[in-house]
Amino acid sequence: MTELSLHILDLLENSTVVNSTLINLDIKDSIKDNVFWFCITDNGKGMSKELLEKVTDPYTTTRKTRKVGLGLPLIKMNALNCNGTFDIQSQEGKGTKLTFAFEHNNIDRPPMGDFAGVFVMTIANNENIRFILNYTTDKDSFVFDTLEVKEALEGLPMNNNDVMKMLKEMINENLKDIEAND
Repeated sequence: MTELSLHILDLLENSTVVNSTLINLDIKDSIKDNVFWFCITDNGKGMSKELLEKVTDPYTTTRKTRKVGLGLPLIKMNALNCNGTFDIQSQEGKGTKLTFAFEHNNIDRPPMGDFAGVFVMTIANNENIRFILNYTTDKDSFVFDTLEVKEALEGLPMNNNDVMKMLKEMINENLKDIEAND
């Protein structure tokens, strides 16, 4: 994948199909610490120890529509190729925690891409799931919580085109204010 936002889209999708009611996405975007760090935590059904041990094998997938699963193997490969880290922890019935990081200034690190667009599309397609985004930079932090957004929308669906456009603009503006990097 050519952009980190596309990885995030794929990985968030994994969390949405396992009966999660809460998905946290934490991002640390630090030039000072030379790290682009991501953590996705869900409270879904989790994985068995056996599945967890082989989940980064491209020929291991729980999907019935195809025989390969490339999301986790690709993010692991990309992170490690950029002097980063990769870790996945899961417990059946409790959920999964995926962390991966890139050396921020690594020439092979993919750019972020359209993060706001990907995130808004994901939350709009999964209104029954609470998403919490915590994006931290060297300057400040930005927190976005769909529970608060739903209250402010007073019943207007998040998959309404005007709402999606407004949310994307709001996220981009906040990321600009905290000096998020690409």
